Amino acid sequence: MQERDVITSTANSKIKETAKLQQKKYRNESGLFLLEGYKPIEEAFFSNVDIQNVYTTEKHLPRFDFIKDKITLVTPSVLEKISTTDSMPEAVAVAKQRSYDIKDIKNPKRLVLIENIKDAGNLGTLIRCACAFSMDAILLCGDTVDIYNPKVIRSTVGAIFKIPIIKTSLKEAKTVFSTSTFIASVVNHKETVNPETIDYKKPFVLMLGSEAEGLTKEAVDIADIKTTIPISVKTESLNLSMAGTILLYISSK
Repeated sequence: MQERDVITSTANSKIKETAKLQQKKYRNESGLFLLEGYKPIEEAFFSNVDIQNVYTTEKHLPRFDFIKDKITLVTPSVLEKISTTDSMPEAVAVAKQRSYDIKDIKNPKRLVLIENIKDAGNLGTLIRCACAFSMDAILLCGDTVDIYNPKVIRSTVGAIFKIPIIKTSLKEAKTVFSTSTFIASVVNHKETVNPETIDYKKPFVLMLGSEAEGLTKEAVDIADIKTTIPISVKTESLNLSMAGTILLYISSK
C-alpha cells in the first residue's frame, strides 16, 4: 500500500484556509463549510453532499474507507487546529454548501418557518425534528443563525442534508405560499387556539420565533391562525426547541 504524506504543521496553507471556515464570513465567501466527526461525514457522503477533503489521523483512517480518495492525513495537533469541538473528532471535512430556491419547493403541504433564531443548538434541534416529522422544507427568515455553523451541523445529526432549507423573507414566503395557512406560535396572545384543534390536513406554514422575543409583529400579522401550547401557570414558557418539537409532532398526527 502506498504511503501517504502527512501534514504536520498548523501553518500549512491548506490547514489555515480550512480553519477560516470556522467563521461565517469565510463560509459565505467560499460557499464551503466544515463537517466534524465520523457520523456527520458519513451522513453527508451518503446524502450526496459534495465533500472536497477529509482530514483525519492515521489512527482513524480505516473508518473512512468509503471516502478514501478525499483523505488527507494530518497529525492530532493539526486536526485539533481545524476542529471547533471540545474533544477532538475522528476527522474534519470540507464540503460544499447546498443551495435551494424557494421556487424549487413544489406543492408543499407542510412547511416550518423559523424567524430570528440565534441559538445554534436550538436551530439544529428544530431542523432535526422538522426532518423527523416529515416537513417538506424549512424557511429561514430574519436574523437567524447560519445553518452551516459547526454547532448547527452537529446538532442536526445529519438531518440538515435530508430536507431543503431556504433563506427567504416573510413577504416572499407569504406570496409564494399564498394558498397555505400560516400558523403563528405565540405566547401571551389573546386570540389563540389550541394546536390540537387545527386542521393540519390542509397545506400550512408553521411559524416559530426567536428564543427571547418570539415572532415579530410582522410575522404575527400575516398569520391566519395563532396558537400556543397550554402549560401550567407555574411555568412562564417552554424552551424554543421543546415547544417547536411539540408543535411539529402535533402537526404530524
